[in-house]
Amino acid sequence: MGAQRTQAQQKAVDAPDGFGVAVVREDGTWRCTALSPAALASLTAAEQELCQLRSAGAVFGLLDIDDEFFVIVRPAPSGTRLLLSDATAALDYDIAAEVLDKLDYDIDEEDLDDADPFEEGDVGLLSDLGLPPAVLSIILDESDLYADEQIGRIAREMGFADELSAVLDRLDR
Repeated sequence: MGAQRTQAQQKAVDAPDGFGVAVVREDGTWRCTALSPAALASLTAAEQELCQLRSAGAVFGLLDIDDEFFVIVRPAPSGTRLLLSDATAALDYDIAAEVLDKLDYDIDEEDLDDADPFEEGDVGLLSDLGLPPAVLSIILDESDLYADEQIGRIAREMGFADELSAVLDRLDR
């Protein structure tokens, strides 16, 4: 029992600053719940938490990592769909490298080191829920915004800004 607690404490220490929120749309209603700090450090942990949510509707996760970049995680029976807002973050963050690996992106550290921030993944992963790829691309291109501000824009565009704000208030964000 003590070893499990120590491992959980270590994962919390290793987790970057930020927040993870599960977003569920069921029967035309949005619901947001906080994900554990472990979801910020591990794509596998985020996927597992999202898959444990019981819903007949759509489920996806929004992960803000150190306000530097964000990840959208959308589990599906055919495989998890992913979007990483800044692929160059893989140089400094394990979760970003994990996303690129899952996307089969060939990570060349030298190329990433010299690159301007760019997104990698599926910009259409939320299109069936009301966020067209063109609008998500505009949000991603707004490089003057922090990751939490970009997530806020996504929430406003999709119609769950109030639900997201309520969760972030509970997290003191």
